[in-house]
Amino acid sequence: MQANLQWLDDPEVFRVNQLPAHSDHHYYHDTAEFKTGSRFIKSLNGAWRFNFAKTPAERPVDFYQPDFDATDFDTIQVPSHIELAGYGQIQYINTLYPWEGKIYRRPPYTLNQDQLTPGLFSDAADNTVGSYLKTFDLDDAFKGQRIIIQFQGVEEALYVWLNGHFIGYAEDSFTPSEFDLTPYIQDQGNVLAVRVYKRSTAAFIEDQDMFRFSGIFRDVNILAEPASHITDLDIRPVPNANLKSGELNITTKVTGEPATLALTVKDHDGRVLTSQTQTGSGSVTFDTMLFDQLHLWSPQTPYLYQLTIEVYDADHQLLEVVPYQFGFRTVELRDDKVIYVNNKRLVINGVNRHEWNAHTGRVISMADMRADIQTMLANNINADRTCHYPDQLPWYQLCDEAGIYLMAENNLESHGSWQKMGAIEPSYNVPGDNPHWLAAVIDRARSNYEWFKNHPSIIFWSLGNESYAGEDIAAMQAFYKEHDDSRLVHYEGVVHTPELKDRISDVESRMYEKPQNIVAYLEDNPTKPFLDCEYMHDMGNSLGGMQSYNDLIDKYPMYQGGFIWDFIDQALFVHDPITDQDVLRYGGDFDERHSDYEFSGDGLMFADRTPKPAMQEVKYYYGLHK
Repeated sequence: MQANLQWLDDPEVFRVNQLPAHSDHHYYHDTAEFKTGSRFIKSLNGAWRFNFAKTPAERPVDFYQPDFDATDFDTIQVPSHIELAGYGQIQYINTLYPWEGKIYRRPPYTLNQDQLTPGLFSDAADNTVGSYLKTFDLDDAFKGQRIIIQFQGVEEALYVWLNGHFIGYAEDSFTPSEFDLTPYIQDQGNVLAVRVYKRSTAAFIEDQDMFRFSGIFRDVNILAEPASHITDLDIRPVPNANLKSGELNITTKVTGEPATLALTVKDHDGRVLTSQTQTGSGSVTFDTMLFDQLHLWSPQTPYLYQLTIEVYDADHQLLEVVPYQFGFRTVELRDDKVIYVNNKRLVINGVNRHEWNAHTGRVISMADMRADIQTMLANNINADRTCHYPDQLPWYQLCDEAGIYLMAENNLESHGSWQKMGAIEPSYNVPGDNPHWLAAVIDRARSNYEWFKNHPSIIFWSLGNESYAGEDIAAMQAFYKEHDDSRLVHYEGVVHTPELKDRISDVESRMYEKPQNIVAYLEDNPTKPFLDCEYMHDMGNSLGGMQSYNDLIDKYPMYQGGFIWDFIDQALFVHDPITDQDVLRYGGDFDERHSDYEFSGDGLMFADRTPKPAMQEVKYYYGLHK
């Protein structure tokens, strides 16, 4: 198969040769590697050769050929944003699409035109292109193994070649993309070529309120898989009604040769609670394991059990070890129309959190993530909505450990397709009821579910943000309901299509609703509990009205709190030649037009993670309902 540039123009082409999404488990050769690092993973982060083209027509067409002369290529760091490396235009936008007012575009298969638009992005004057090259050798532990490449985040459309051979294509900027390199891998001198287009039809459903960047902005790794390998791990811990006992069901997917899987579960103190052995390949399911005395996971006591599975070949040689921490907890929407976690009414003291670093944008470090966890714990914040995309893989584990509830949001926002100049006008809304966009959004739901299904911190799946509502989003909800009965589903946009409320969202979710209107809803025999998915909007001297919302918690059990918009400013450090100091610049400060200007600065913290005075208000009121 050859790469096709026209895939950029077609919403029905969003993954080519991409491996299926799976659980986010790690694997090691033996337990000693838990501390030293797995021999089966090799980072390709660092310096890559790089070429920037302003349009697809100007790209170096054959750059992926092994004999291509790349001496005139620049160098770029991976991960990073292309725009922050000095190429292209930095631009901040909230609602509108980046090209509005400059280029006429409508989503394919809309406006009663059952057709594609040739050259919509593949021959576009505003579609910048990054061409990346990386040469690498295989470590000894990789030789003779199946070799996978994993891109944890690439914005927005990704083409991959190895040693001159086309490998695959992917969209969905904020979930990992994996491809099999095995047919074309060499022990030495591998030439990996990656082409990243800033825009494709995915741009219509990745219209989040944020700076618009492009490039390889999360880690890149190559992974070696032993002869028998656990590719997926599905952990189902279910407490009984008494919340004192429960059962554990585990299913794995094993590729390669049949293997013996030896499972152990230990408590927090390292005592073995149960063990079991199964043999097979493909889908391997362990017998149900019973637990007589449970420790429940909650924000107050985020108790995690330690699962370990050792994989042995036919000669009982150890091939790999898979560890995973999991927790028991219940999430219930009862007949009284109140949500309970572990038999206690749920109160969300939440924030919406963009991933952000004032120096590197959405390229964030473990130190950034740990600092955010500590800020939440120090200010009585017990919940995070991953606005409006899946976060980096470690974030979910950190929230498990810290006891932070998660609303795990899909990478979906099509704000500019249904709201124009402040008015609701969904004439070309996507995904809407459009069958040509259905597969793409179901795939995003599947990826979000598969990668993060084992995390107890996730109590809601969120179908996306500000994408209106229609049959396609109803199908996303049906996907989650079919695959997961341990969590609830959230989606705010169905407020615009009340005829779908019985098929979309387990909660009544609104943005920036006035307290008196919430009272009117709650006193009118509502069918669903109420949740503020965004409220307060902490811009300037905001957050003075928190008590009005806090009072609702005491009076109305069906009011279950909300998520403040938002956690941290989106702003970038720029060196100011006048003052000779590094200063924070917001939207509109980069000569970008159009822009939504200082609207990028509505966090509880400044972009350098200095708390604003409003954080004191949050700490006080959130502390009243821990």
